[in-house]
Amino acid sequence: MSADIVQLVPNRTPSLEPMMQLVAADLNHVNAVILERMQSEVALIPELAGHLIAGGGKRMRPMLTLASAALLDYSGTRHHKLAAAVEFIHTATLLHDDVVDGSGLRRGKRTANIIWGNPASVLVGDFLFSRSFELMVEDGSLKVLRILSRASSVIAEGEVDQLTAQRRVETGEDHYLEIIQAKTAALFAAACRISAVVAERGEAAERALDAYGRNLGIAFQLIDDAIDYASDAETMGKGVGDDFRDGKVTLPVILAYARGTDSERAFWRAAMAGERASDADLDEATLLLRSSGALDDTLNRARLFGQRAIDALGPFAAGRAKAALVEAVEFAVARAY
Repeated sequence: MSADIVQLVPNRTPSLEPMMQLVAADLNHVNAVILERMQSEVALIPELAGHLIAGGGKRMRPMLTLASAALLDYSGTRHHKLAAAVEFIHTATLLHDDVVDGSGLRRGKRTANIIWGNPASVLVGDFLFSRSFELMVEDGSLKVLRILSRASSVIAEGEVDQLTAQRRVETGEDHYLEIIQAKTAALFAAACRISAVVAERGEAAERALDAYGRNLGIAFQLIDDAIDYASDAETMGKGVGDDFRDGKVTLPVILAYARGTDSERAFWRAAMAGERASDADLDEATLLLRSSGALDDTLNRARLFGQRAIDALGPFAAGRAKAALVEAVEFAVARAY
């Protein structure tokens, strides 16, 4: 492991606090837009949407839009509605994901699909997608509309790709990275890139912020994959081992399967098929992930993508905004420690 990558696990505990302080005033405007646009005469819509939107999420994606704008010294207000659009896209995908996965917990609270049922969750997710497109159109930039609408379609493709790969333990690492680039990293990338568009900073700045967000998104997802086996429900905000029980073939499983003995591979095939899903089986899976080095190597890959995100900020001047964006990467990786 290189010295640069080691720096991503600093002695102090990184946090999102610098970015939160940086964008606090702008985030108040974004929250006002979110509150206004999730309203409807159909009472169930704001009730259900509010359950998730106000459910303790860090607002990381819209904060990335705001922090990227600060990095570019943008002084306008267009990014407020666009950051809200980003959050609506994210929230809509969460509502749909919880239905697909049959999830019972999200951020430590019961999921909307458990409280209100699957049909209501899907339809309110559709409502939020529609609201996000209204906000994009109001902005008036075809380029912004193209970036965010493309991200929305790529996310959907990634989710379908993951669904078709579910329980297929022979899924390769390259294919899996394609899945998470689509289902997770695409929105991180778009959230950052649109700030360069509204700030009119040109293609080079757009590409740099796209690369920052994309690599951060991949690192973020890889850490999520690891802590599903190496954390607890309170820390994760969801059930421990949900990926394991759902037969989600994530990078730790892919690496452990590739390195396993015949008997270990037989275990993984049975586990991903849903035939080995007890607490004891989860314990065995976690032991195999540790002994094979699969968890450590997943974390190492997350650090690598995190370093790529930091490197992508190279063209931008040092300052408060850049430091906050760097620490956001450090925070994403440090969640596993």
